[in-house]
Amino acid sequence: MTIKPFAQETHEMEALLAVARGDQPADLLLKGGRLLNVFSGEIYTADVALAGGRVAGVSDVPGLYSGRETLELHGEYIAPGFIDAHVHIESSMLLPAEFANAVLPHGTTSVVTDPHEIANVHGLEGIRFMLAASAGLPLHVFVMLSSCVPATNMETSGAQLNVQDLAALLGEDRVLGIAEMMNYPGVVAGAGDMIAKALLGHGAGLRVDGHAPMLNGAALQAYAAVGIASDHESVGAEEAMRKLRAGMQVLIREGSTARNLSALLSIVTPINSRFCSFATDDKQPADLQSQGHIDHNVRRAVA
Repeated sequence: MTIKPFAQETHEMEALLAVARGDQPADLLLKGGRLLNVFSGEIYTADVALAGGRVAGVSDVPGLYSGRETLELHGEYIAPGFIDAHVHIESSMLLPAEFANAVLPHGTTSVVTDPHEIANVHGLEGIRFMLAASAGLPLHVFVMLSSCVPATNMETSGAQLNVQDLAALLGEDRVLGIAEMMNYPGVVAGAGDMIAKALLGHGAGLRVDGHAPMLNGAALQAYAAVGIASDHESVGAEEAMRKLRAGMQVLIREGSTARNLSALLSIVTPINSRFCSFATDDKQPADLQSQGHIDHNVRRAVA
């Protein structure tokens, strides 16, 4: 993660506070919209002041904020964007910019991607390419470092990534941690390379994602003990609940290849919903065009 100079951070905070206090106009004022507040669970009329790419302030008192630019919403909704918690952009067969063009109109503003498919061919240069190609897009593309390249020792791949290779990318901006630990038998057995990659993520204070189909009993407890934060491979409610009980976030997958939403939705309650997320894993262009993206998952869930 890129660390800004202290003086720059101080200047940005002072500018943000000036807008938040109402002393300076916002860069953009969203005026008269109906705000979906996911913290309080309310919908109410509010103005939203944006400054420096951040929300400086939200007010239900008309006229508290002004803006250098004002967008009159006339009661249209203001809502957070959708996040795809686990996706392989390469599976869309689109470059990141075109993937952004496909999903942004459907309300997705952030994705967490594992570029292991391009890494299987081009190694670190493949991951670096995806970081470069997704920089500066209106879609926020966060990257997990591919933990299993190749996925198994039975593959013929173009590259192999060890813990030293992954460590070289830890400081890259938008890298959130270590991607799905697909070699779950190796994790459970304590394989040296798998444990080293998990510890690399933990040591940097970053996330380690999982991939553990049908894991149960002591094997699941061992997998979770390594500090695996999530799993997107559950195909049934009982399996998903076991992982939730083990402290793993359940990513409810509904994509082009695997469609598990209907089978898993019954586990979600108001109490545990904050530990459940939507993911697509793989979403092909025809499905993006005809169905949408995370908005499709939401519509399915609501129905």
